[in-house]
Amino acid sequence: MIRRRDFITLLGGAAAWPLAAKAQQPERVRRIGVLLPATADDPNFQARLGAFLQALALLGWTIGRNVRIDTRWAGANAADIRGHAAELGALAPDVILAHGSSAVAPLLQATRTVPVVFAVVTDPVAAGLIDSLARPGGNATGFMDFEYGLSGKWLELLKQIAPSMTRVMVLRDATQGSGTSEFAAIQAVAPSLRVEVNPVNMRDAGEIERAVATFAHSRNGGLIVTTGAVATLHRDLIITLAARYKLPAVYYERFYVAAGGLMSYGPDYIDQYRQAAGYVDRILRGEKPADLPVQAPTKYETVINLKTAKALGLEVSQDMLSIADEVIE
Repeated sequence: MIRRRDFITLLGGAAAWPLAAKAQQPERVRRIGVLLPATADDPNFQARLGAFLQALALLGWTIGRNVRIDTRWAGANAADIRGHAAELGALAPDVILAHGSSAVAPLLQATRTVPVVFAVVTDPVAAGLIDSLARPGGNATGFMDFEYGLSGKWLELLKQIAPSMTRVMVLRDATQGSGTSEFAAIQAVAPSLRVEVNPVNMRDAGEIERAVATFAHSRNGGLIVTTGAVATLHRDLIITLAARYKLPAVYYERFYVAAGGLMSYGPDYIDQYRQAAGYVDRILRGEKPADLPVQAPTKYETVINLKTAKALGLEVSQDMLSIADEVIE
């Protein structure tokens, strides 16, 4: 015969059983795909991915405990990117992080159900990736890296650091529509600065080398490198050519300047990847990409390499130094 006190104790223990069983159940592991148009040994993309993973960890996502990361390093080759996009689409992860239109467009061809968050895309509406910035409408959202109107700032800065410059070659990625729009913004400010601008499509290393060599035959030239995977792939060559032919050059991202380029103006990509982690977190917790507005950059930075300026025979004014967020000596 069970006494009343023993019966109450037994009931209390039985009530705790479901709680104990629930506590012992492993946490559901979510799956995040990553598609990057770079090689695995690219230090700049490694830093960006590291910032993304660090931000995820701060939001409560730990690799091996409640999240798994499937990363595809696709390089800049379009066929390779399409192949990796198809692989990730077939895996059907909970969400995919991607960089640039060259990666996002193939992903949206591979899947219209898996959420895609882009850390960097220049004009997602014009590229047909989303319906509008405020209401993306499909399975993709994320962060813009540039508003085209700001591209004119590259020419203004280049003229400021090299006042004698009268001609500028604008290298643009022939595979991306953003190059045409960025050139249009540069061209719009050129007359007021009394500078002639010449667009040159860059498809491969040979074409870039021939174009720069031909342009450098005349004096007072400068170089602007617009956004795109091809520019990233051939960045070392472009920096080398600018130094060889004594061309003052402005780039869209800091890593060019850290590698020996003269000057850059553009968004802080590390910050973009941290913010992308916030959108991935919100999607993993149930929000839809169609309801998350695409955001413009909040941090832009100007970086100047004084050693390169000296090698080019340029004297950097105090006004220029005062607007720089970072000066590399």
